Amino acid sequence: MIAIPLMLILLGVVVYRYGYVRVRAELKTIKEDQSISMKTLGKYITLISEKPELEKRLASLTEKRKTDNAKLIEGQTPSLVAAALQDTVNGIVKGRGGTITSERVGKPEDLGKFKVITVSMDSTFPNVSVLSDILNSIETQTPSLVVKELDVRVRDFRNPKELMVKMDISAITGGKVLPSPAKTQPATPKETPVE
Repeated sequence: MIAIPLMLILLGVVVYRYGYVRVRAELKTIKEDQSISMKTLGKYITLISEKPELEKRLASLTEKRKTDNAKLIEGQTPSLVAAALQDTVNGIVKGRGGTITSERVGKPEDLGKFKVITVSMDSTFPNVSVLSDILNSIETQTPSLVVKELDVRVRDFRNPKELMVKMDISAITGGKVLPSPAKTQPATPKETPVE
């Protein structure tokens, strides 16, 4: 008689211990996972709802980047950038009646992610209005050019019209300038044995 109630009590403890408690723990784990999943889903829904706004911002930043890149002078190497800068300034000076007597390219300077290319020019201008027009054209040019240094002198004090001008003109180029291609050595012809 005592064994049957004891066995029922032990059976109840075993069922409670290994059945009910385990199921309750698993339910708690499932509810925690479900809560975490719902929070993650909420974050994804928020991000998806922000997608059109992010696309507009990306398009705006892309346009701004294109506008800013238009201000940079382009070229694969510093030499090509300097040549493009010289051509641009030559066109401005000669197109407005100036004469260039000499040109020199300065050493490129690092400016963070960019490089500053400088060209020095000695030139003559017929009068001050031509100099003013050329300086205005250089400063308002796209890509952006800057006159870093300007030295103006009168060529003849008796007839003070013609001016001798030394200008240092700089432009900015992107910092990721490709290195110049490696020089390849010409292949040596194979010697053929003489028979």
